[in-house]
Order: sequence, then structure tokens, then C-alpha cells
Amino acid sequence: MSYFELLMFSMIFFIFAWAISLFFFSRITVRHIENEMAKVGKSPPAWDKGIGVRLSAYSLVILFPNINRNGSLIDVESTLRYRRKRDWYLALFVNAAFYLLFIQILICYFVYVPST
Repeated sequence: MSYFELLMFSMIFFIFAWAISLFFFSRITVRHIENEMAKVGKSPPAWDKGIGVRLSAYSLVILFPNINRNGSLIDVESTLRYRRKRDWYLALFVNAAFYLLFIQILICYFVYVPST
């Protein structure tokens, strides 16, 4: 197996890992938080129906709760109130998979893109 094939297989692995982490994070964490918010009468952002941009906002708020967020896309107080311990691990999995994929893409770009 060549170095190029190893890089491509690892990139495919990181793409699937990120997709799986996003699926479980949205089904377990985001659904739980938004159901708890609905019980109190708060609704998720109306502009994000079907897009999924709020997933990264939820994961960053759960991972880094002490960062000052003045213009957040989501309700930070409700997110911090309704998060659970397993949500932190799922948010870590989402972010780690994304950053590893991003690093892998950068490595492939700088190693295998021909210079002009």
C-alpha cells in the first residue's frame, strides 16, 4: 500500500467518522436539548430548519461553556442548563472528527497538489 492510498483511506475513514458523529450528536444531544426547551416554551432557531448549522454551535457551547458568547446562534443558557455528561463526549467526538478530517485534507493538499 502506497502513502497516497493510506492518506485516501484515512480521509475516507475521517469523513465517515464525522458523518456518524454528526448523526448521533443530532439524534441524541440536540433532540434532547430542543425537547427540554420546548417544554418551557422556547423553540430552536426558525431559520435553521433542515440546514444543521446549529449543530456546531451546540457542540462548541457544550465543549467550552465558559467562553463569552454575545452573538450566539442558539440559546446558550438553555443549552448549558439541559446538557448532560454524555453530551460533552458526543460534542468532543464531533469536533475531534472534524478537526482530524480538516488536518487530513490539509496534508493531502500540501503533499499531492502540484505546484504551478
